[in-house]
Amino acid sequence: MALNEDLGGSLALHTAAENNYSADNDITAQLIPAENMAEARVISRERAVFCGQPFVEEVFAQLTANLAEQVEIKWLVKDGECVEANQPLFMLRGSARLLLTGERAALNFVQMLSATATAVRAYIDKLQGLEKPLALLDTRKTIPGLRAAQKYAIACGGGHNHRAGLHDAYLIKENHIAACGGIAQAVDKAKQLNPEKPIEIEVETMDELNQSIDAGADIIMLDNFDLTTMRKAVKLTAGRCLLEASGNVNLDTVRSIAETGVDRISVGAITKHVRAIDLSMRFL
Repeated sequence: MALNEDLGGSLALHTAAENNYSADNDITAQLIPAENMAEARVISRERAVFCGQPFVEEVFAQLTANLAEQVEIKWLVKDGECVEANQPLFMLRGSARLLLTGERAALNFVQMLSATATAVRAYIDKLQGLEKPLALLDTRKTIPGLRAAQKYAIACGGGHNHRAGLHDAYLIKENHIAACGGIAQAVDKAKQLNPEKPIEIEVETMDELNQSIDAGADIIMLDNFDLTTMRKAVKLTAGRCLLEASGNVNLDTVRSIAETGVDRISVGAITKHVRAIDLSMRFL
């Protein structure tokens, strides 16, 4: 889809075999003689956690899928590795036209995924040395169409993936509860429909927490609980189910939230508030 955007193909097509774009559609690259070969280096302009290797490889694999020529990639860092400003990340060698045609799609993936991995690593660093280790989770607040990619970056940064989508686990929220007639009714229905799926309930009060425990929830999300109430929730729950903290989580608050004794913390900001990492590609 990224290559289709640049090269004028149909956005309904998703694989190299189905693509209807052509590298010849890069009219600026056509200024360069077809026989010209080139070598390029990609560097980071700032400190970051690198992520995106399989996406770069796929860009050039798809770009050359119907061609005799290939683009050679030499990796100088690995996904999940910390890099410094002006550090070389990878080298490219091949047709000058193809390197330039694939440049933006490849770098867009690396910039966004490295930003996601960098964001989560900042939170992980804040959680070092806790008496009770916990999982830092992502959410469904991802860039549309790129959830799997961002969840890959979360793992590279040291975080954990929450639900992949609406299909693999229950997350029963206020509106679900209201529409079902109550917490117990919602949980009972969930167990009837998909007994093998984990059931998580979002609660806003201690009374809702008690109802959720009694209903047999596997996980309870404490939505915007203050620290005092969160500690009370941990004591009340006493390990009968997992507790997840959510809401008002940032780099300034995540440590104190973790120290209440919750089992998990979910953070939407690590996927929806990312700022692209500054990269540069230069011919040698």
